[in-house]
Amino acid sequence: MPELHVADRHWSVADGTNLLDALNQAGVAVPYSCRAGSCHACLVRCVRGEPVDLKPDALVRGQLEQGWRLACQCQVVEDLEVEAFDPVRDGLPAEVAALDWLSPTVLRLRLLPQRPLRYRAGQHVVLWTASGIARPYSLASLPEEDRFLEFHLDCAHPGEFASAARLLNIGDCVRLGELRGGALRYDPDWQEQPLWLLASGTGLGPLYGVLREALRQDHQGPILLVHVARDESEYYLKDTLSALTGTCPNLVVEHLERHLLPEYLQQMRVVSRQTHALVCGHPDSVDAFAKRLFLAGLPRNQLLADAFLTRS
Repeated sequence: MPELHVADRHWSVADGTNLLDALNQAGVAVPYSCRAGSCHACLVRCVRGEPVDLKPDALVRGQLEQGWRLACQCQVVEDLEVEAFDPVRDGLPAEVAALDWLSPTVLRLRLLPQRPLRYRAGQHVVLWTASGIARPYSLASLPEEDRFLEFHLDCAHPGEFASAARLLNIGDCVRLGELRGGALRYDPDWQEQPLWLLASGTGLGPLYGVLREALRQDHQGPILLVHVARDESEYYLKDTLSALTGTCPNLVVEHLERHLLPEYLQQMRVVSRQTHALVCGHPDSVDAFAKRLFLAGLPRNQLLADAFLTRS
């Protein structure tokens, strides 16, 4: 049986054991959210030995060469020495610059990183609280225009990170973990083509960043933004988006309560096969939008989708 070594501890595990399970069951707290290799909260560094990595393409070559692995995607097949990601040692410090409730359940968090973070609209990053709670969140800010990093946190349901975020104060330190590319982006080659941005809940956050990037690059084609929310009180950027429609004649914004989504989808038509659609939010809404768009004739390579994790 292979042995797992962490700091001054070591113990035997069954051959082929999932690395994340082996660590957490032994009391080595490694955070995780998706267990699918997407959130990257479970980063660990292999100091000695090599696990079987079921998803090596999830990390860039530089990370792999430094020994970083996603614990949820690794199996222990030989003696292995591991270091867990330490947000104090490995993370980038960021100061809480602003906290605002945009709706009864959506908290806007703005952070000032100790050094500039190079990112693009639509990406996401793992946030670590001082108590060691980690969760990936999408960026709602725009690097070319905002000096802060902005995140829209859905606090409607109980969860460790949401509960910790409610207790944050201006000036507190949050650590930034890995920055992820994510599925959402704006391509300048789309400039003359229709652009649909379909969001549910706080899926609006990254799409708001993508929208601003498209407008910054003077997108010429029609832009449709649809925001699906639980009820009217959760249309949390309604005034901001309304102001944008007043200055951008090619932008149309529609708000939709969630229970009306099936009826809305039945009426959805893709006017142009050149349309590019970006969908983000709760998995159920993302799947519903994607299925309807495919049935309506949208080519699969013109749909970018990012389903949020339901774990808080």
